[in-house]
Amino acid sequence: MYQHFFKRLLDIFGATIALVILAIPFIFIAILIRLDSTGPAFFRQRRMGKDGKAFKIYKFRTMDQTAPHDIPTAQLERANDQITHIGRLLRKTSIDELPQFINVLKGDMSMVGPRPVVLTEKELIEMRYRNGADSVLPGITGLAQVNGRDRLSNLSKSNYDGIYASSVSFLIDSKIIVKTFWYVALRLGIREGRQNFRNVRPTDVIDNQAHSDSRRLFLRRKI
Repeated sequence: MYQHFFKRLLDIFGATIALVILAIPFIFIAILIRLDSTGPAFFRQRRMGKDGKAFKIYKFRTMDQTAPHDIPTAQLERANDQITHIGRLLRKTSIDELPQFINVLKGDMSMVGPRPVVLTEKELIEMRYRNGADSVLPGITGLAQVNGRDRLSNLSKSNYDGIYASSVSFLIDSKIIVKTFWYVALRLGIREGRQNFRNVRPTDVIDNQAHSDSRRLFLRRKI
């Protein structure tokens, strides 16, 4: 009942309130972006959504016009050089993600769910498909984002996403949202450019077919 009805109602309510509150700050941020570098204030990119359907995600533009649009920042060779001055601040504070409340209101995304990936991230897309993570709407934040974020390997991300997809509840979503504020405030798990990823410890990785009691125990430890 929660996943198929109340979760959507909460998404609409939360996104509407957020966009009303952020309307003036959005205008101010957009002006700063335009003054800082050439190009539009907003950035749109095709991402993978629920059931393998692509959609266009909205973000504040944080990189210059030379940066490719179809490659994740973590895989760019010159990411630090291509991030603009105001973009660096927006990324450090995760403010660049706030326009995604528009995607939530449109129904492309949820407040909580697996982070939508770039269409070129074939490996992660396939891993998520095998774990059933594509059965839920992608989110502004998610279980993987509060357990390592950019520092996680694709294997670890897909495991976290699969576990979340099979255990969606109001309590879990609430805990993830609260923990997200902590992660953002301390700037935990943020990496730019090519990096060495880490895997979740073997004892933490639970197959999507594991017993529901094991998944609940895992979630209690992680959120």
